Amino acid sequence: MEGYCVKCKQKRVMNDEKKITMKNGKPATQGICSTCGTKMFRIGK
Repeated sequence: MEGYCVKCKQKRVMNDEKKITMKNGKPATQGICSTCGTKMFRIGK
């Protein structure tokens, strides 16, 4: 899955994706940037 990396300032592929639920109950995906290793976050399914 792709997400926006804040450190690279580009869309990158996420590694180690985890489906999580935010505090408000909405679904999200959390992962690690394949290039720089920064945590990435994508809201939605």
